[in-house]
Amino acid sequence: METFELGRISPTSDEGDISKTTPQGAPTPFNPIALAIAADISFVARGFAGEINHLADLLKEAIKHKGFALVDILQPCPSFNHRNTFSWYRERVYPLGEDYDPGDKLAAFAKAQEWRERIPIGIIHRKERPTFEERLSALQKGPLVKQKIAPGEIAALLNEFR
Repeated sequence: METFELGRISPTSDEGDISKTTPQGAPTPFNPIALAIAADISFVARGFAGEINHLADLLKEAIKHKGFALVDILQPCPSFNHRNTFSWYRERVYPLGEDYDPGDKLAAFAKAQEWRERIPIGIIHRKERPTFEERLSALQKGPLVKQKIAPGEIAALLNEFR
């Protein structure tokens, strides 16, 4: 792997990339897509800043999704990263096809590992389920801060912890 000096690295920089703050090279890169799938996030996608319409559609889907959504956006740094340029990404990114099933968690993990030669963009993992708030009975009436609580109820609750 070719190394060159960057202005700075990020948690997703290639292993071995050298910068003023990492003269011995960057550590193993962080994979946000794989981590999100492992954490069972219900909407995980990746987009590319060079594919504006595709990225806008992904962001709309993420906003409409009921639950937590993570969209990893590939955006080249023209000032410091002269390897992972727009043309570098354009040669590698490809949209996931109609036949891809984002509900297949194992397939999503496989897509999360694709990097360097081919990089998938699109909805990598999607799972419909009740949201966190919907699953907690205490939040059925809305956020706790907006719920009225009678002083007697608080005293009874505090007595449980004595």
